Amino acid sequence: MKTIQTITLVVLSIFWLQSCTKDTKQKSSNTTGSQEKPAYVIAIHGGAGVMSRDKMTDSLQMAYTSKLQEALDTAKMILTNGGTALEAVERTIQVLEASPLFNAGRGAVFTHDGHNEMDASIMDGSNLNAGAVAGVGDIKSPIEAARYVMTNSDHVLLSGKGASDFARSQGLEIVDSSYFFTERRWQSLQNMLKDEKHGTVGCAVLDKYGNLAAGTSTGGMTNKRFNRIGDSPIIGAGTYANNATCAVSATGHGEFFIRYTVAHDISALMEYKGLSLQDAADEVINNKLVAAGGDGGIIAVDKDGNYALVFNTPGMFRAFAKSTGEEGIAIFK
Repeated sequence: MKTIQTITLVVLSIFWLQSCTKDTKQKSSNTTGSQEKPAYVIAIHGGAGVMSRDKMTDSLQMAYTSKLQEALDTAKMILTNGGTALEAVERTIQVLEASPLFNAGRGAVFTHDGHNEMDASIMDGSNLNAGAVAGVGDIKSPIEAARYVMTNSDHVLLSGKGASDFARSQGLEIVDSSYFFTERRWQSLQNMLKDEKHGTVGCAVLDKYGNLAAGTSTGGMTNKRFNRIGDSPIIGAGTYANNATCAVSATGHGEFFIRYTVAHDISALMEYKGLSLQDAADEVINNKLVAAGGDGGIIAVDKDGNYALVFNTPGMFRAFAKSTGEEGIAIFK
């Protein structure tokens, strides 16, 4: 009897792991419960929005999945070798920034005037230190610049020319604006596609030292004007990390995420009301934001090794991995 039960459990486990990689079957969260706390947990997003299966070709879907896997593998390698959550967040986001597939760094969307204006932020849950840049157009890796603002300055948020001057003074790579040009994003501006909202990237990590960190990087909204800045560089709105609760990275209609301080609100519901990560994320994303008319999603991990991938849009590029071997990548709901 015991042998049969064991075989049954193994088979069920295999089916569960396989389902994690299927878009229509992926679990949005997990709970460690009484299980041993994992050595690390990683959650990644590549933006949420109006995504159509009809418009997503097999080759394009494979390209997105491959890049998310590369980002996931980068974080796993760092954490397996004793790296910190902060290091994993920064380098994982850099993988996505360097890809033209996502609305961050290399693939940033264009403003109304035909320029690229990028934002990024990063936060260390161990001490609540944070750094961010906004409205930059010549820094190759905005998330790297945000990390330097956090560690090498007395400030949290630098913008525009000042942020670029600071990055240059720190020896970070400055590039010509042509580096950020991609035909796909240029045509998006020309056609004013309303369904081209997804692409912001983010990462949240719990490392083996018990520290949490989160980061977010974006090119903002297609056709934005007047130096508009969204939630991605705003600590508490697009990014938040606190070792006492969770680490969160958000993606969606930034104005709503700023007004409702989405990332911090999830942490506050856990800290002050005792909600689980999943319940707190559902309350904010699927109740508060939906009632207000805001769309988007979050990825998050908590201090106990649970993760949440929650969104109220048709899809969100997302991935997760745990030291226990659990892993998944998905796009659609």
